Amino acid sequence: MRFGFAVISAGMLTLVGGLSGCSEDTQTPVRDLPLIAASYIAEGNPETLREWGQVQLSGGALVLSDNVAPYDLNTPLFTDYAHKLRTIWMPQGTSASYQEGEVLDFPIGTVITKTFYYPVAGGADEAAVLRDTSSDFFQGSKLPLDNIRLIETRVLVRREAGWDAIPYRWNDDQTEASLNRIGGIIPLSLVDGNGEATAFDYVMPNVNECASCHASDSNSKALWPIGPKPRHLNRDFTYDDGARNQLVYLTNGGVLTGAPDDPSAAPKNASWGDIEASLDARARSYLDINCSHCHSPIGPADTSGLSLLPGATGAALGKCKVPIAAGAGTGNRRWGIHPGKPEQSILVYRLESDEADKMMPEIGRSTVHKEGVALVTDWVKSLAGDCS
Repeated sequence: MRFGFAVISAGMLTLVGGLSGCSEDTQTPVRDLPLIAASYIAEGNPETLREWGQVQLSGGALVLSDNVAPYDLNTPLFTDYAHKLRTIWMPQGTSASYQEGEVLDFPIGTVITKTFYYPVAGGADEAAVLRDTSSDFFQGSKLPLDNIRLIETRVLVRREAGWDAIPYRWNDDQTEASLNRIGGIIPLSLVDGNGEATAFDYVMPNVNECASCHASDSNSKALWPIGPKPRHLNRDFTYDDGARNQLVYLTNGGVLTGAPDDPSAAPKNASWGDIEASLDARARSYLDINCSHCHSPIGPADTSGLSLLPGATGAALGKCKVPIAAGAGTGNRRWGIHPGKPEQSILVYRLESDEADKMMPEIGRSTVHKEGVALVTDWVKSLAGDCS
């Protein structure tokens, strides 16, 4: 085992009840099927998530197969308060190459998954889920499913011709995730800490909409992962055998080459919720993960002239910048960012909107991230300067 954390492999699972004792008209429940090994599927779109062997149901949990590594980001992209279980798997004998400011260079055959889920609120309303931003539900190599609702799992696979995005939707019985290329709307109700519920539509994007974010190079139009960049990965993660830096963990596991021996030598974004980090570092990290895959010099929003990458400054960052395209998205505000005046800043207006023709990001959310808006608002207030 290369990664060094305890997982359940296909040979370790004993099927409950024993398959040999089943009669011809008895079907084994999906949750009790034996685990299969993680694999690379070079062509086509498997009908079920299980065929990939990356994450599977067993013993009341969503478990990782052998050599599938979980990971997390310093600041995650916001998706309607959904929690996310992220994994990486590479074929045996291959490894990714470290790239300082870019996504790790993964080998052909790499499979990345991201499972979206919520803790359930309980009660008679089956659509009620909790707006819980503090709990950590994943436990080393499994996600216990007591009081958890699985929504969707997105697969990114690197094939000979490039990355493919393949989405799967979990059924209402929570027994299987099936291929869903056309997307869909899942009505949910978000319950906050005071017990107040807000109805919203969780929008599962169709396969073409995946390119809206993942085609981060407007020249090539090719799909790429967004999260697994050194600055997002450079953090500790609690594995089954303890907490370790993710870059170090992958390097020691033989699946990452070229990373600095000391992770302090690698770039590191702040956690947006870390109050010990500076306000500037937290806000810039938030804008980076949520916006910079489009708003960069080569991103799909390159014609806006706005860059929300970590190194952007001045007008490129939006300070005292007049928008190139006027419209409802400006909120009748003149500047991208008016230092000290969030109420006059287009950036804040678009983050605090949930209307399709005004909000940013344009897809990926149906609700407003109140805490994120508050962070960026405070950051804009702290900026010095005048746009007069």
